[in-house]
Amino acid sequence: MNYQTATSKTQASSIPNKKEKKKEFDATPTPAFVGASWSALFIGFISYCVGLWNADMLLNEKGYYFTILLFGLFSVISLQKVVRDKLEGLPITEIYHSLSWFTTATSIVLLIVGLWNADLLLSEKGFYGMAFTLSMFSAIAVQKNTRDNQFSKDKTKNSSF
Repeated sequence: MNYQTATSKTQASSIPNKKEKKKEFDATPTPAFVGASWSALFIGFISYCVGLWNADMLLNEKGYYFTILLFGLFSVISLQKVVRDKLEGLPITEIYHSLSWFTTATSIVLLIVGLWNADLLLSEKGFYGMAFTLSMFSAIAVQKNTRDNQFSKDKTKNSSF
């Protein structure tokens, strides 16, 4: 019979187990998912840029929307990296983590405000919103796949010694 009390169970569980290992991520993405992620990124980015190229707007407006796209892509890649570093127990600063969230939200808000005030058809506004969203989401997936593949390569390289 097990007569341990709740207190003794808690004390016993708080003692670190020597066999416990650091959490490892060994999920290598499939080539199909990697290809789909890169394809979605290129489709979203190229579509957005072709839409800007063909848009009947001033050059400074085109520059605004293009800059928002680049700013958003950098922001989500940076956010994915910092979230993954935190998950893996790598040291990160909270200020950089907060800034990554802030810049991601800012890029989205800037696009929404720009489109809200733009003299565009509703279908054009929807197109830019969807191409932007596709680009942002696929940039996160590409960054995740790149990180997972690098982790798998490092793991196999270190285990061969």
